[in-house]
Amino acid sequence: MAKSSDLLRENELIYGRLLTIDEPHLIQRYNKALVAFGLKPTKLKSFEIDRTGFSPQVAEECGDYSYLDPNGINRRFIILTPSQVDLPVVHTAFSNTSQLMFEFMSTNQRAIDALTIKDVIYGEIEDSVPKVDDIEDLLSINQVEFKVLSAEDVLGKAAELGKLVDRLKQEPDAWRDSAMLTRMVELAKICGDIRENALVPDQVIFRHSAYWTSHFGGLYVFIDPDMTTVISDPAAPGFRRSRPWQVSYLSIKDADRVFKFLAATGRIELPRASWIETSGYLEHRAEMVVRALIRDAEPDRNLTDVDKVWLQTWIHSHADLITRDGNFPFLNAAKREIAHLGYLKIEDVFPQQRFLVIRAKPGHPDAWLTNQLISDFVPQDFVSRYVFNKPGFYRDYDGFSDAWRSHVVDVLKTTYLKGKVAFRTRLYGLTD
Repeated sequence: MAKSSDLLRENELIYGRLLTIDEPHLIQRYNKALVAFGLKPTKLKSFEIDRTGFSPQVAEECGDYSYLDPNGINRRFIILTPSQVDLPVVHTAFSNTSQLMFEFMSTNQRAIDALTIKDVIYGEIEDSVPKVDDIEDLLSINQVEFKVLSAEDVLGKAAELGKLVDRLKQEPDAWRDSAMLTRMVELAKICGDIRENALVPDQVIFRHSAYWTSHFGGLYVFIDPDMTTVISDPAAPGFRRSRPWQVSYLSIKDADRVFKFLAATGRIELPRASWIETSGYLEHRAEMVVRALIRDAEPDRNLTDVDKVWLQTWIHSHADLITRDGNFPFLNAAKREIAHLGYLKIEDVFPQQRFLVIRAKPGHPDAWLTNQLISDFVPQDFVSRYVFNKPGFYRDYDGFSDAWRSHVVDVLKTTYLKGKVAFRTRLYGLTD
């Protein structure tokens, strides 16, 4: 991002919760990985990294935010410490990169613990395609393999020592081979006792599940037992071109079909009193709708001291604008209908407005991804955009006036950042 991100950085709304790397031996190891990738070593004495080893400071230094993500495919990673597993992923072309890194690091925790004592682990999350030219390239990725290397080749030396240990056990006269024994001692000094230290990762292949990708302007892939569903701009290369019996293509501009897909596959909660009345969801949406109308009508207004009384006054004095937009009156009517019937007759609602009153089903594996997709249909709700759709939020933020940027930051600080888990639980039913 450009300088517009300064306010976000100051308030930890971008590149927050990263790990500071300032110890010379860790910087040296990081540089060994960069050189192995064919990149220039960093001259920084301190920088921050995310779960994958991406550093915004290194990206700025080399002028390439995709230095670990060339072509947006086969994502590179650098692991300096096992504690990276608890960090976010702040820059990626695929929404599931974070989950794949978490699975790899969790599954191979013992090996990573042992290796990072002596070495840096680096490599690629290798997909089956080197470059994405159309949608079919994306759909051909069913699984990924972590190609793992280490700068001092501790991995290779551990494998060599393992073979020599096996030979010593299996060949009766092997212990007479003094050259082999000398080599084993040399290797053991580097690797330690490999019977105790698991130095080689056990699992390196993982399934490629549902995801969003930045390719082709933003594209969603949802996977069900009998059908894969692609949701994107119809202008994306390869849209509706192949395998209609296996792949369903939906235009992200077709609110009706996208809603029906989410409902039919059980990915959303329809508006019912059981969750609507306790969550404050409709009230939140209504406030976001009004704030967006204020932004459009008065983009340079200072909103620092805005409260609910001021908002109510603004609504009354701009009744024509509110009515013309239609979303605020709709949400009030929906609230009354749910209070009366216990549910909203969703079939009577305009397709675009349906996204104002639904949320992802909290227990569904795709809940976060579904909430991200919903936020694409409700761009007025910058809070939901920030929580679930940071690429979309940052893109929107770049287009905001300075006054509106300050307002957005203030709202996020006083709502979401005050208690993220409690906020997500109340509004979206999510506890993780």
